[in-house]
Amino acid sequence: MRRYWAAAAAFGALAACGLQPGAGPANVNLSGFPPAFKEGYSDGCGSARGNYVRNYERFKSDAQYGQGWRDGRDLCGGQSKSR
Repeated sequence: MRRYWAAAAAFGALAACGLQPGAGPANVNLSGFPPAFKEGYSDGCGSARGNYVRNYERFKSDAQYGQGWRDGRDLCGGQSKSR
């Protein structure tokens, strides 16, 4: 029974993290990154979680946004190649 409650608590904590818009893994600190990278990271992370968002023109022309998008997608669980 104790194992059940531990698993339920862990699942609840993970589910709550997934409900926060643009939230990435808890151990990622983006405070030193430029705004374009952070915006790309947020979009990529959301995409990995099923809400596909990518500014195609910006992805092609803004290297920081593009790298942030790829990093966000990869770190939030979507290891597939870019579309």
